[in-house]
Amino acid sequence: MMYAIETKNLRVSYGDNEVIKGVNLQIPPNCVFALMGPSGCGKSTMLRTFNRLLDLNDDARVEGEVLLFGKNIYEPNVDPVEIRKQIGMVFQYPNPFPHLTIYDNVAIGLKLNRLVDSKEELDERVEWALKKAALWDEVKDRLDDYPSNLSGGQRQRLVIARALAMRPKVLLMDEPTANIDPVGTQKIEELLFELKEDYTIVLVTHSPAQAARVSDYVAFLYLGDLIEVGPTRKVFENPEHELTEKYVTGALG
Repeated sequence: MMYAIETKNLRVSYGDNEVIKGVNLQIPPNCVFALMGPSGCGKSTMLRTFNRLLDLNDDARVEGEVLLFGKNIYEPNVDPVEIRKQIGMVFQYPNPFPHLTIYDNVAIGLKLNRLVDSKEELDERVEWALKKAALWDEVKDRLDDYPSNLSGGQRQRLVIARALAMRPKVLLMDEPTANIDPVGTQKIEELLFELKEDYTIVLVTHSPAQAARVSDYVAFLYLGDLIEVGPTRKVFENPEHELTEKYVTGALG
């Protein structure tokens, strides 16, 4: 099987502090794969190895392999900018560009990377991405408005649309609902079920309940170690490791 993402003996250190400790992980295509664990266990760090965002941190050192559809993205001849075009990223805090309109927030990556040839094609791609992010019906008459006039949940879906406009292969989400209201959270969780038909989604969450609701597979990280991984239902209903059981039942936070 060709995995969307596979890690082989992945180790990440900040200076002398090793935060990811030899993790071997396989993420199948077209699924929601949740990385769960308590704060400080290495979830977000590991997510950032998948699109080489850690390259931007001078203290970070990555060892081992990260394969994107079978190709090691840490080979010396690989351009991290090209990798980031294939792997979209949505952060914990909704971060649309405040000085750009709703339309331009979605269009900016396409313009900078010259991925479309005409204004008509740009319009079509922006509309397509907003529809994919389940936001089009709410903003189609106000594309010249600014993100500050959107709710938190709408801003997060705008960021998702911005990522989708690039037509990535994988979408990374770092606690995308942590700072929005329950209604916005529900809309984004519903969106994940639709998006996995076309994308592989890797979701970092500190909420076992969310992982149980939305993911097909789940990996439990604890202090940089991969404790358990498998189909979500099995991990929650029949965990193999005592630490996993404590975490999913709320005894370990």
